[in-house]
Amino acid sequence: MDHELFLLRHGQTEWSVNGRHTGRTDIPLTAAGENQARAAGLTLSSLRKGPALVVSSPRQRAVRTAELAGLVVNETTEDLAEWDYGEYEGVTTAEIRETVPDWTVWQGPLPGGETAAQVAARADRLLERVRAALADAEVILVGHGHFSRVLVARWLGLPATAGVHFGLDPAGVSVLGDERGEPKIEHLNIPPS
Repeated sequence: MDHELFLLRHGQTEWSVNGRHTGRTDIPLTAAGENQARAAGLTLSSLRKGPALVVSSPRQRAVRTAELAGLVVNETTEDLAEWDYGEYEGVTTAEIRETVPDWTVWQGPLPGGETAAQVAARADRLLERVRAALADAEVILVGHGHFSRVLVARWLGLPATAGVHFGLDPAGVSVLGDERGEPKIEHLNIPPS
């Protein structure tokens, strides 16, 4: 691999502030989220070395984050969309645990949503494309919290559910690379500058 993979989580939204699971719902950034996105652009510019392919989730919170960070989005793809929470869309973990004690997105269930295996398959498909593109340029993926955590896990060859171990804050930047052919985390969850 010749270049690094950058992950940029979208900036703050109203639902990320109050802990509501936000998958398909297309909500905007808050004013604070817009400021975070601008600051994340400064963080990225200090880390990047060259031209980049920028791929974003099609959700406005991701596309707007990319724009405010000074990035030109080359492509949007549903493969980079957030985990589909099904019936738990817009619901907090505390509310879900009222009827499903000890529930987590990592262990489920997610009625009407994606399983961890389905999310892992999407991540693997995306990473296969990314690895090929890294021969020619850096790649920046602009997406979401849970899905990006799955991307980190799958980059390392871990199961999707291992994403529970990687925290990613709004507008945080992570850098994935390799060491002598072995995948590694260069930086995880760098806060916006």
